[in-house]
Amino acid sequence: MFQFTHNITHHFKIDYKLIAVAAILNSVLVSGTQAATNEFSAKTPQNILFDVVTARAKKLAENTYVEPEKIQIDALNNIDYQAYRAIRYRSESAIWHNSGLFELQLFHPGFLYQQPVKIHTVTPDGDVSMLPFDPAHYSYDASAESLQPVIEQAIGETKLGHAGFRIHYPLNTNEYKDEIAVFQGASYFRVVGPNQVYGLSARGLAIDTAEPKGEEFPVFREFWLVKPTAEQTHLVVYALLDSPSVSGAYRFELQPGISTQVKVNAKLFARQDINKLGVAPLTSMFHHGENTNRFIDDFRPEIHDSDGLLVRSKEGQWTWRALTNPVNLRVNSFQYTSPKGFGLLQRDREFTHYLDAEAHYGKRPSLWVEPIGDWGEGRVELVEIPTDTETNDNIVSYWVPEKPFKAGQTREFNYYLKTFDSGLPEHDKAQVVRTRIGWGALPGEDNPPPKSKRQIIVDYKGGALSNLSGDLPLQADLSLSSGKATDITVIRLPDDQGWRVAFKVMPEDNQAIDMRLALTLREQQLSEVWNYVWYANDVEL
Repeated sequence: MFQFTHNITHHFKIDYKLIAVAAILNSVLVSGTQAATNEFSAKTPQNILFDVVTARAKKLAENTYVEPEKIQIDALNNIDYQAYRAIRYRSESAIWHNSGLFELQLFHPGFLYQQPVKIHTVTPDGDVSMLPFDPAHYSYDASAESLQPVIEQAIGETKLGHAGFRIHYPLNTNEYKDEIAVFQGASYFRVVGPNQVYGLSARGLAIDTAEPKGEEFPVFREFWLVKPTAEQTHLVVYALLDSPSVSGAYRFELQPGISTQVKVNAKLFARQDINKLGVAPLTSMFHHGENTNRFIDDFRPEIHDSDGLLVRSKEGQWTWRALTNPVNLRVNSFQYTSPKGFGLLQRDREFTHYLDAEAHYGKRPSLWVEPIGDWGEGRVELVEIPTDTETNDNIVSYWVPEKPFKAGQTREFNYYLKTFDSGLPEHDKAQVVRTRIGWGALPGEDNPPPKSKRQIIVDYKGGALSNLSGDLPLQADLSLSSGKATDITVIRLPDDQGWRVAFKVMPEDNQAIDMRLALTLREQQLSEVWNYVWYANDVEL
């Protein structure tokens, strides 16, 4: 009898954590898709908060998608660009003001942000409070000055959410709390490290990017920010994501420091079959740079938030792909099994290469995605979209799992996001510092070759190259998918500027040439792999 009872209690072990989650859900959820719009009405201990948000995401995915309601207040929707820029959150109204290292400021709803999100704070004891929109917390300056009384009257007793929020922390000095992260618009968010300015963005998820049927943009509908203790140096944020095809629960642990790091835990639920799932997407801008061949009528030699994609394989090989602003949409894939990481980088930090005293492109952050656990088979995808203005983000990169994500399935992805400047500490190979491309003709040549013949220059610096004599027999390990390479040379540059590989390529029947290059010394690879695809229409022939 004793043995029988023991087996029963073993197989029906009580899970008190699960019971707590269920109890909270019963108090805050109603049937159908309205679950996502209800506020938490009970204490929610931090150790089960992610489980509660996950249960809500799962509930959403089991029902038909309902688009978030738009603001029905003209006074907010009719705010123009200049007026919206003149509306600022009052620093003295900051959430957790003067109570610790972190402070929170909110973004005004309206203008482009006509579907406000709910933002909650959670105390260490588990008390959940929604932050309502209040015009008194904003200063309405310049062209927005006349809007405040109109907005106050139009809102009346209506409870609204916000367009997003930003996080402040004493990153660069103890005298001032810098803005280090911002969550605003769809599932977009940005982070910066010390002495950096905002550039590229991260996203919660990308769906069907560059697909013929059009891209789907999931949105963070609701946030919960856990109040840190006075001396706490990390901040935890939970988010509920939703879209026609997928819902999800996210946990962000933000750790500012020498490098600002975000640990991301994402649990996804497919409402519909998803053709292309983009995990840990990064979005940036590349207008023109050192490898641009077309004439750009601009006093600035380069304009970009990022200048290359870096990928590290499971085996530890580093591959660098310089970005372009193409004539036509381009999608390139890099097949991997369980990569160690990928990221969009702003390697070029020199002011003189940009000459822009306002945008500070040389201070834009690089952002690295480092998977936690085994992501299996898949590909890192790079999308380059033509743009004629620097205001458009035209570069996207993300991980695409090989296994399809079908309706009713659940996926979990965990990873780190890390900011840095030009290089990662663990990258010990020589790195590409320059890619230049021009016509392959010789000066004054009587019978020059067609413009399709290209002279390519790739400069490497750092790693083991710093200590090598110019007399050593370095070689260029170069491979082409098509066409022909000639005049391959490897030379050491003067004044410790690294090493240069120069060569000419001639395409075959206007086919694109996929090139891979590395520097070697007696069969030992000393550099990362330079990868580039040359298209015949990259220059006006």
